Amino acid sequence: MTEYQTTNQKIGEWDINNVFHTDCLLGMQKIPDNSIDLIITSPPYDDLREYNGYVFNFEEIAKDIYRITKEGGVVVWVVGDKTKKGNRSLTSFKQSIFFQSLGFNVHDVMIYKKKNTPFMRSNAYTNCFEFMFIFSKGSPNTFNPLKTKTVRQGKEKLVSNKKADGVNNKVWAELNPEKTLTNIWEYAVGLGGSTNDKIAFQHTAIFPEKLASDHILSWTNEGDIVFDPMCGSGTTCKMAMLHKRNFIGFDISEDYINITKERIRIASQQGVLDF
Repeated sequence: MTEYQTTNQKIGEWDINNVFHTDCLLGMQKIPDNSIDLIITSPPYDDLREYNGYVFNFEEIAKDIYRITKEGGVVVWVVGDKTKKGNRSLTSFKQSIFFQSLGFNVHDVMIYKKKNTPFMRSNAYTNCFEFMFIFSKGSPNTFNPLKTKTVRQGKEKLVSNKKADGVNNKVWAELNPEKTLTNIWEYAVGLGGSTNDKIAFQHTAIFPEKLASDHILSWTNEGDIVFDPMCGSGTTCKMAMLHKRNFIGFDISEDYINITKERIRIASQQGVLDF
């Protein structure tokens, strides 16, 4: 029992609002069918990072992810591609097609754009993004669209009933003060961008806290269960807790689980978001 645990509930054999040192394939076997509202994770794709000798069994992991996701649940799969000798692997799309073959809808293909990326290629444009594939088991149960202010507000003459003659018939109408965000989300990365938690950078590949936060707010409501099967430094679990969602996290690395526990412990004491 950890000091940040706020419920005695379990999901299968696992305490809710806790993280565990386990291979996610073994851990997910102990989670019942149709149990999880939202999964947010970034897998170790294309062997770009070493994870203590861990072998990434993608297809078996994907099958279990489908099994444990609720009807109407959502999976956010943050992934990129390796470029070797000028040839991009397209692993991201291959994985997406496999998820689709299991029965998931490819609900959206979103872009995670990095504001500050130093990695430049000599004969191609600088890559500054990863994909965020949104898989849903049927139609999503929840969608709370994030909004941004429109550039123009108030009343304005707008085109109405344009017909084949090409004549623009304009009428006065009220412009919406807000509009739904596009599916390209831009975040700063690095210390102060991805997170202010210095301990998180003991992990080799973290994604921004706000990325996890935005998806949690979009696809869940308070009290829903958020799961990260490869939780790394614990960003998904930390943000779920701060947004009053239940969470569970697995990782094959005991070191990373310890980092996650410390980040959650500190955040539970502070109880506030950094943005």
